Amino acid sequence: MEPPERKFYIFGATFWPQDFVLLSWLLIICAFGLFFITVFAGRVWCGYTCPQSVWTWIFMWCEKVTEGDRNQRMKLDKTPMSGAKLMRKSAKHSLWLLIGFVTGVTFVGYFTPIRELVIDLFTGNADGWAYFWVGFFTLATYGNAGWLREQVCIYMCPYARFQSVMFDKDTLIVSYDPRRGESRGPRKKNVDYKAQGLGDCIDCTMCVQVCPTGIDIRDGLQVECIGCAACIDACDSIMEKMNYPKGLISYTTEHNLNGQQTKLMRPRLIGYAAALVAMIGLFGYAVAARSLVELDVIKDRVLYRENEQGRIENVYTLKIMNKAQKDQVFTIEAEGLDGLVYEGKTQVKTEAGEVLSVPVELSIDPENLPSSTNNILFRVRSVDDTSITTDADSRFIGPSVR
Repeated sequence: MEPPERKFYIFGATFWPQDFVLLSWLLIICAFGLFFITVFAGRVWCGYTCPQSVWTWIFMWCEKVTEGDRNQRMKLDKTPMSGAKLMRKSAKHSLWLLIGFVTGVTFVGYFTPIRELVIDLFTGNADGWAYFWVGFFTLATYGNAGWLREQVCIYMCPYARFQSVMFDKDTLIVSYDPRRGESRGPRKKNVDYKAQGLGDCIDCTMCVQVCPTGIDIRDGLQVECIGCAACIDACDSIMEKMNYPKGLISYTTEHNLNGQQTKLMRPRLIGYAAALVAMIGLFGYAVAARSLVELDVIKDRVLYRENEQGRIENVYTLKIMNKAQKDQVFTIEAEGLDGLVYEGKTQVKTEAGEVLSVPVELSIDPENLPSSTNNILFRVRSVDDTSITTDADSRFIGPSVR
């Protein structure tokens, strides 16, 4: 079993722990993107993109396939245990665990080649950490999307708590139109309900039944609303059956609800957009311009020594990391002192993703040493692509100069 290489494989590119600063920038960009989209369109991240919401919908679909719709599931839960009930429950939980396992394998596959990972997992040859993280994400997905569900959104997710400071009266929200819907009440189809003082809402509570967080959207904007629009779809289907216009619950803004005009361009939205564009541009440049070779210089513990020719000699170990996707031949140079002599390999071949250790010696005539501690520079450059190059500073130590 090979040890983990601790690389990140993302969209065909290999990233090393030394590239962690790029990940930090990416997370900052994602945060500003989240701020921008929230100011503009509310909690569309929560309703359509957040893994908790997406996986919850998938798990709910598994429930519907194995146990039926909401009313059927309620009836099934009240019946005593039987063979049919056990099979339905087992099928549901098996699907949940399978989806959780696929999620875990997919996540770990970002950090280790996924084709080998799948084979190693089932043959017992995977690394212990791979088993741990696959198991962790399997159980976390099973627990969060299968059991906790809306509790994660309401009590555990911090985004729900600070979203209100990003909302304004022009932010797109899911809202019920009380001017059209009130007063609520049941009625027969094709009856003049307006004469009875009723609005378009027939008080069927379908909007409440389909809400993943269990709120009543008719009570106004609430922190638990994740903007998934499930209530919109449910209400539109009822309006269609009653031959009423759709849109009793819709995506709108507070200004629209109050009969005012919504402003698309506003200072905060423009500011977030400008910052986002600038950061994406800088991040793209940083990724494109990142060096595909890394050089670390390790000075030998012996400060210096005198060789047979009477020259002062220092020993170093160069760690050359080839981050490119193909093998490279690198030239090695050293400079910084007049009369400095390089002794060691001037060219080395490194495979893609390899970290190569190269011992080198530098020597100089004592008369050419300006001081006991001198700055020097090591440089490595690809033979095939001169743009792949990097430098590293070090020290050349000698005897005290009198």
